Amino acid sequence: MTCLQEKNNRLFSGRDLVKLLVPLVIEQIFTALMGTADTMMVARVGDAAVSGVSLVDSVNNLMLMMMTAMATGGTITCAQYLGAQDHEGANRAARQVFLSVVTISTLCCVLCAGLRKPLLRLIFGSVEQRVMDAALIYFFVTVLSYPFLGAYYASAALYRAAGNSRLPMLVSALSNILNVVGNAVFLFVLHMGVLGAALATTLSRVFQCVVLLWFHRRPGQVIVLNHYRKIRPDFRMIKAILRIGIPTGVENGMFQFGKLMVQSTVATLPTAEIAASAVINTLEYFTSMPSMAIGLGLVTVAGQCMGAGRKDEAKRYSILLTGISEVLVILTGILIFFAVDPVCRLSGLSVESAAIVSRIMILITIVKPFIWPLAFTLPNGMRAAGDVTYSMVVTVLSMWIFRVVLCVVLIRFLGFGVLGVWIAMFTDWFNRVLWNVGRFISGKWMEKKVLTE
Repeated sequence: MTCLQEKNNRLFSGRDLVKLLVPLVIEQIFTALMGTADTMMVARVGDAAVSGVSLVDSVNNLMLMMMTAMATGGTITCAQYLGAQDHEGANRAARQVFLSVVTISTLCCVLCAGLRKPLLRLIFGSVEQRVMDAALIYFFVTVLSYPFLGAYYASAALYRAAGNSRLPMLVSALSNILNVVGNAVFLFVLHMGVLGAALATTLSRVFQCVVLLWFHRRPGQVIVLNHYRKIRPDFRMIKAILRIGIPTGVENGMFQFGKLMVQSTVATLPTAEIAASAVINTLEYFTSMPSMAIGLGLVTVAGQCMGAGRKDEAKRYSILLTGISEVLVILTGILIFFAVDPVCRLSGLSVESAAIVSRIMILITIVKPFIWPLAFTLPNGMRAAGDVTYSMVVTVLSMWIFRVVLCVVLIRFLGFGVLGVWIAMFTDWFNRVLWNVGRFISGKWMEKKVLTE
């Protein structure tokens, strides 16, 4: 693969970066659009159905973040082996990544399926019974997809570590289309309700897992993953993967918990502000997607550079891709800002809610480009070097002190309303920038070691 060869004294040429980053951006945008379509289709079934699905998705997202964290550990480990031109080591690591992620996702499946009733009662309390009934059905069926989803995440991470983001993009796109088509059939033709929505989601996840693993079996690739029954645990390598995956998992998990705490605080606001907050969150997420994709690509790029011993090159690429991320934040921010009025009309927001959305989106469009890329894209370069504990500590403390606690104070005690959420959010982002930029300039992140001897 060209990204593993030295071209013009660079590990990645401009063409290599385009081949890696463009599919990642397309995948992020397409997945979000299909997710929006999926939610709109389920909403047609009724309030209880969409409420139950929404509750379960908050739990599912937490589990998905844990799997993603493990897969990220695999991406970094394999990318560093490939950067060091150790293809055998990369393939050994790939088998351990696959074994670890599938084992953890299967355990999560068994535990969540067996404890689904007390778990949902503990998290959501005494919600309306018909909503809980819908949530229990959706949760049980989607939980069965965890092992397949874990295997897919592991396989996709290995492809991206090798610089091939195009195949996971295509498989993900087909899976999302299958999910939407499945919803149409199960919901509107067979009238299966929440069970149909859950089946569509689960079958699409099984599909993407099977297809990507089938491709991974083919010889002649950078990383080949086959003979699954012969895979045996290599605890030394698993330890190296977990050393990256566990802090990343804690970071992702605490981030999700923090978001839930902010949502619970927003729920205390008047209805107009709650509705405005939901639309703002959706619009802001769309402005982040292309830059999130750049961050994923940076893990591969910086990881291979560190594995090749090119620390200065890892630093330069981190700066370059953070700059690209900033440009994308500006462009998407402007596009989304002009979409605010049409979205508010289509959403049926009141005049009061629409005015709140417009004011907050002006702030986001102005403030976000200056701090978001440095807060979220840049740290991926340091994570790729194995500097994950520092990132975990900064993220967790900043999230809870500034985003959560400050948000509660501003809303519950000072009456800032939805604006309080975003003042707290901007403060959180800015605090991360201070710590991340300081760490990056110090160069201490380049002293970490990922590969085993």
